Amino acid sequence: MEKKRIATLSFNDGTPSVELPILSGTLGPDVIDIRNLAKTGMFTYDPGYLSTASCNSGITYIDGEAGHLYYRGYPIEQLAEKAGFLEVSHLLLYGDLPTQQKKEEFERKIKYRTMVHDQLMTFYKGFRRDAHPMAVMVGVVGALSAFYHDSLDINNPEHREISALRLIAKVPTIAAMCYKYNIGHPFMYPNNELGYVENFLHMMFATPCEPYHANPKLVRALERIFILHADHEQNASTSTVRLAGSSGANPFACVAAGIAALWGPAHGGANEAVLKMLDEIGDISQIPKFVARAKDRNDPFRLMGFGHRVYKNMDPRAKVMRETCYEVLTELGLQNDKMFEMAMELERIALQDEYFIERKLYPNVDFYSGIVLRALKVPLNMFTVIFAIARTIGWISQWNEMISDSERKIGRPRQLYLGQKRRDFVPISER
Repeated sequence: MEKKRIATLSFNDGTPSVELPILSGTLGPDVIDIRNLAKTGMFTYDPGYLSTASCNSGITYIDGEAGHLYYRGYPIEQLAEKAGFLEVSHLLLYGDLPTQQKKEEFERKIKYRTMVHDQLMTFYKGFRRDAHPMAVMVGVVGALSAFYHDSLDINNPEHREISALRLIAKVPTIAAMCYKYNIGHPFMYPNNELGYVENFLHMMFATPCEPYHANPKLVRALERIFILHADHEQNASTSTVRLAGSSGANPFACVAAGIAALWGPAHGGANEAVLKMLDEIGDISQIPKFVARAKDRNDPFRLMGFGHRVYKNMDPRAKVMRETCYEVLTELGLQNDKMFEMAMELERIALQDEYFIERKLYPNVDFYSGIVLRALKVPLNMFTVIFAIARTIGWISQWNEMISDSERKIGRPRQLYLGQKRRDFVPISER
């Protein structure tokens, strides 16, 4: 039996030392279990949770130093190249890639849940036509619990599975309806003869006036985007879903909370920021000037799409997205696309310039995904919505894992109080 490893925390003020167990995961650095620290009446201070594991999980693993991302142990590059999105969804939700029979059964369960309650469609009329689609997504996804309340017992595994399937199936429908409402087009119902990604494109771009046939290469490109964004460890939106879920909130409310967190520009809006940056640069000849500005500490300009809080090496998703970007632009005859040319030149500089190399500012997945979505004619205000569709499977898988965890407790972070000390109330006449 392996000897139990202990870290000892000592104090210089006479407080007795505390023994803290050292835990080892399957992969990654060891973790110090600080729960015994509560015996001293003290706790840790860690803004942004940079050094804190809030849970244990077996879903996704990131090695930021080496630039690896695994879903249930499978490298993301292999899944993006060889698997379909619903295969990956099955993997994240259930733990394993499906057999052919299970794959067909899972796809059928999703396919026949893609429609939304007819009354839910009236919700859209309560929003202005120019409302941001993410605002509508937060409201409508949260409202699902008012229509599908027959399976909201979070302690019932069957109820949790039904809710998960409903979310995976209905979020693309809701998202496409957000787009149609925004541009004043009639809603398009799901088509059960189409695959998951193709069906979303159909609901986005088809009209009742004429048939719509999605280009298979473009369908595959969007499928890769979905796979690459399906989960990413304990990021801000996933942590939000878990924190909301720790209170016992229903899964629809938890995912709506995740969508709200994703809406933040520091999280889900990075690919949109990349396109705005390229627009600002304007031409490949202007790149040296903007690179110089990025290096200037006194200039607020930043190169978007470079570096990552977790990855200290190349984002493994970026390589896949770069290849996908080239394939899409070639298919559409846009190889000489000005934005893609600027992106390639910026990438070349980042991989050769000592300033970027020393700071490990490599292109990340957002650097290319915005160019692909733009080529697919997805409007800027729908970029984060696409992200939300992809991440729904990650959110609901993480939520389900949390609910099943015997160590689950309601999330309750502590604080370092820096406010006023105790003071007595003074009547208004004496102030």
